[in-house]
Amino acid sequence: MKVHCLFEQSGTFKNEFKKLGIDAYDYDILNDYGETDYQIDLFSEIRGGYEGKTSIFDNITNEDLILAFFPCTRFEDQIALGFRGELYQFKNYTDQQKLEYDLKLHQELSENYELITKLAILILEKGLRLMIENPYSTQHYLSRYWCLNPAIVDKNRRDNGDYAEKPTQYWFIGFDPRQNLVFEPLEYVEYRNIERLSGSNRKVLRSEIHPQYANRFIRQFLIDEVKT
Repeated sequence: MKVHCLFEQSGTFKNEFKKLGIDAYDYDILNDYGETDYQIDLFSEIRGGYEGKTSIFDNITNEDLILAFFPCTRFEDQIALGFRGELYQFKNYTDQQKLEYDLKLHQELSENYELITKLAILILEKGLRLMIENPYSTQHYLSRYWCLNPAIVDKNRRDNGDYAEKPTQYWFIGFDPRQNLVFEPLEYVEYRNIERLSGSNRKVLRSEIHPQYANRFIRQFLIDEVKT
């Protein structure tokens, strides 16, 4: 088995798989962490694969595992506030400016929804195994407007050793999550208050996952046997 981590620059899950003796690779268009093994346009690969063209998915077998940390900014709660023009940065916008923004936002949302749906269809057509990660909330766009339901909703990631609660949902397509038990105690991880983060690195820090959380998640839900 090989693991293909899509949209993961950090190498967090990739490196935890490697510690467990499983070959894993990161794919992304960026390489800010120096961990991207294949620097490619994944959106183009998804579109191409869906249309029957040559893509990275041709080299993935049904023994492999795909993890997609799909970009979430257009699916999160604030999307509704953006459409209504109620975000703080819009306080001095005219109605025309808000409507122009609505057009742009809807186009971007539609594109992301189309891509994640094409990815799921592509995986089902090829008989592959895919896990998709995205934030969880009742107002999340996929929670409200997607026909697939997440197999796991983790409402407090601190319980499994992450930096913050960061409620997250996981879709399992083509396979079911394992139900292994992990018995060793958690190591302490300093709490990261996401809401108070500021500066240019806020978005990056919000998206980071602690290696302990990744390791425990892999052993609980993604591999056949618990390995130590």
